[in-house]
Amino acid sequence: MTIRKAVAADREVLLDIWLRSVRATHSFLSEDHIQELLPVVRDVALVHLELWVLCSDAGAPIGFVGLSGRSLEALFLAPEHRRRGGGRLLVEHARRLKGPLIVDVNEQNPDALRFYEACGFRVVGRSETDSDGRPFPLLHMKDAAA
Repeated sequence: MTIRKAVAADREVLLDIWLRSVRATHSFLSEDHIQELLPVVRDVALVHLELWVLCSDAGAPIGFVGLSGRSLEALFLAPEHRRRGGGRLLVEHARRLKGPLIVDVNEQNPDALRFYEACGFRVVGRSETDSDGRPFPLLHMKDAAA
């Protein structure tokens, strides 16, 4: 697997990865919620975040990480590529670029919490709602080494 900087032409495939990943891992979101988030991801996140693409050995995008400063704003893998080390590679790449990171994790996504804990993050706070005020509590995490 390799990691490269995203280009505008990647947006469609990254949106597809996001959509398939969210459907596979965010069981607390209804399809209506996912459809509400889709334009925000497409028109804001995939345009304004610093994006790095994880590619298979054949060069096809299979995941991505989105950064804003030291904040890890997005990390998504195509469902068929989960649990193969790609997520950890993306976190390590982000750390090399930015140093110690922070990340918010949906409390209702225990797999993501375990992943970030295994990557050396620890919970330092909690919010009752997400950043848009929806009833999806967030756990605020930071690199334990920070």
